Amino acid sequence: MRSRLILLLFPLLILTGCQAVQTTDSGAVGVDRKQYMLGGASSEQINQASAQAYAKVLAEARAKGVLNTDKAMLNRLRRIADNLIPEVTHFRPDARSWNWEVNLIKSDQINASAMPGGKILFYTGIVDKLKLTDAEIAQIMGHEIAHALREHGREASSRAGASQVAVQLGAALLGLGEGSRQLADAAVQYGVMMPHSRSNESEADLIGLELAARAGYKPEAAVSLWQKMASASGGGPPEFLSTHPSPGGRTEALRAAIPRVRPLYEASNKR
Repeated sequence: MRSRLILLLFPLLILTGCQAVQTTDSGAVGVDRKQYMLGGASSEQINQASAQAYAKVLAEARAKGVLNTDKAMLNRLRRIADNLIPEVTHFRPDARSWNWEVNLIKSDQINASAMPGGKILFYTGIVDKLKLTDAEIAQIMGHEIAHALREHGREASSRAGASQVAVQLGAALLGLGEGSRQLADAAVQYGVMMPHSRSNESEADLIGLELAARAGYKPEAAVSLWQKMASASGGGPPEFLSTHPSPGGRTEALRAAIPRVRPLYEASNKR
């Protein structure tokens, strides 16, 4: 029991040696969690690597003839992005000068992403299968942009590195066998990694909600979007086994946050 407790504490001890940063301002939604970044790649290096990975994905899609084939949908996405991107300054002024791109891949996947540095990618499946309105697209795009603004990818990489070092160090110090080591790995995964991943998703939900409201998109679209997503996914694993919040908890959190962004929506050029 004592050895298990020590192993659970090791990631926390190592994370205390990380640099505490705040990648964004808190905004009206109040996202003010301190983030801990272990030494390693800088934001600039992450952005450069993301741009290279993005270019590779686009090249592969182009070679298959599935890149930007639906011009009407692509123009729709780029118009929504043009409305959202100026609002990033409320969270992170430097992001306004990122080299933003929006591209579309023809695929049945219900997926979208925004890489660090402003590289946005949508799949036709998420728009077609969910029959998304512009306001719902804005919520997805805002959510993905939020991950980039908060540098959640760099944070997750840092956390994973710290946790792995913790388990290895704990195993070496305590002389744990393979079974105990697997238990420690599981404890770190479910006790440290997944809860933090869920907090990242919740932050992205809130920041995305505010970005969309400031850009003039009705906040209630966040609730209808995630209801559609929940229906499309057919439920999911229990929340403590998932890297995402439960659908019910997600929509309730968004409903609770809508009053904070409604004045921003009312003051915007409503779309």
